Amino acid sequence: MDLKEIQNLIKFVSNSGVAEVKLETGDVKITIRTTLEGNTPDITYVQSAPVAPVISQVAAPAPAAPAAPATPAAPAADDAKYITIKSPMIGTFYRKPAPDKSPFVEVGSSIGKGDVLCVVEAMKLFNEIESEVSGKIVKILVDDMSPVEFDQPLFLVDPS
Repeated sequence: MDLKEIQNLIKFVSNSGVAEVKLETGDVKITIRTTLEGNTPDITYVQSAPVAPVISQVAAPAPAAPAAPATPAAPAADDAKYITIKSPMIGTFYRKPAPDKSPFVEVGSSIGKGDVLCVVEAMKLFNEIESEVSGKIVKILVDDMSPVEFDQPLFLVDPS
């Protein structure tokens, strides 16, 4: 590979927007790295995008609107009388014991203390999540087969 071919390769890589290219031909090894301003920030933001600041920035404009807070305030007050059942672990949420079976509970189901509400799979172990209260399921907050975080609300239960 001569100098002219290497220069053409460098021009091609810098115009293509690729951050790094490694080329090996015979006994020649070439690594070309570009530090284009467009490439580096994109990679940095994708890998280290903070979740909390984005949520707070999105949430901040909502209270500024005078009509918006009045409407959500009523449902929030209604939810206060319910007990929230939360995920005890990180994993995948399943409403059914098997794909061909019916869900453990539905909205409106009466539950007792110790009843199985769902399954959370963590590292190929299926953990049954049991109710710690008796009552009626008011709302299921997570879709079937969705990932859940520790302490994420799963169900709202009316204890009365």
